[in-house]
Amino acid sequence: MNFHIMTLFPEMIMGALSSSITGRASDKGYISFNAVNIRDYSNDNKHHKVDDYTYGGGAGMLMQAQPIYDCYLALKNSIEEKTDKKPRVIYVTPQGSVFNQKMASDFAKEDDLIFLCGHYEGVDERVLEEIVTDYVSIGDYVLTGGELPAMVMIDAISRLVPGVLNNDESAMTESFNNNLLEYPQYSRPEEWMGKKVPPILLSGDHKKVDGWRLEKSIERTKERRPDLYEKWLLENPPKPEKKKRRKKKNTEEAESVNLENLE
Repeated sequence: MNFHIMTLFPEMIMGALSSSITGRASDKGYISFNAVNIRDYSNDNKHHKVDDYTYGGGAGMLMQAQPIYDCYLALKNSIEEKTDKKPRVIYVTPQGSVFNQKMASDFAKEDDLIFLCGHYEGVDERVLEEIVTDYVSIGDYVLTGGELPAMVMIDAISRLVPGVLNNDESAMTESFNNNLLEYPQYSRPEEWMGKKVPPILLSGDHKKVDGWRLEKSIERTKERRPDLYEKWLLENPPKPEKKKRRKKKNTEEAESVNLENLE
């Protein structure tokens, strides 16, 4: 999977994503990062200016449409040389839909994703209307630029790309899978500061362990994220209790009763 990031600070992007799990995955070819400096597409050859005052007044400067659009076209043309599919463009903005695990799974199905990182007071609306397919936020607060949110999303999406994690199963058991938080986990030693590992985890009975983990995930979600718990309940409604059937008398008892009646 290929991530293309349109930014004013490519060194910030590449420095962070080249480390840890994403860095190793990139080295192995499972994912790639391409941070492109929007200033390289400025019409101002001297100062490489990409911002200007806003029409109608107001504080701060606004990123201009043309450098962003030219940067996008260069990326789009490069991508379309390899595939006929038009790439999705994610604009990182507090005005977008809040990013979640389901959205990460959706984005992870793409071969190429383009991220647009705004700065200053934002981006000229006209270029957003022209190129953006997805408006995404990482929360209800404002940051100085889109670089940090873009890296958060890229990290979350990368974990769902096959091969990125050493254990593919771990991505399926982490928090937010099926709207549940992850269950408590323990490592050696068996006792630490008077706290013992739950005995069931030492039992070797995988079926019981799985049941315990599900139970604890449900409990933790209900306690810490009641909003997610409600979603989980909607998707997993309690099964109605089965009505108890009356025990049937065995055949011999039934025959004995019938004989008595005949006498």
